[in-house]
Amino acid sequence: MKKTPYTEEQIIGAIKEHEAGAKVDDLCRKLGISSGTFYNWRSKYAGLEVNEAKRLRELEKENNKLKKLLADKLLEVEAMKDALSKKW
Repeated sequence: MKKTPYTEEQIIGAIKEHEAGAKVDDLCRKLGISSGTFYNWRSKYAGLEVNEAKRLRELEKENNKLKKLLADKLLEVEAMKDALSKKW
């Protein structure tokens, strides 16, 4: 996944400016992003505060780590089943 050059503070600040009445086109021009990017940010970060966004990022990292661990264990179990099912 590509890393954005913008921090959560900047993203949430832009969303709050929009909620305060700023136009999307003006915000996009100011930040140098497309309107699609802004709407993706809004769908992900709308209603969040900065500390909540940081916590969300931490939870996503932890979730990805746990998914990788589970996949490794399932692969290990499958390999053991294959090894045990063969006749000697």
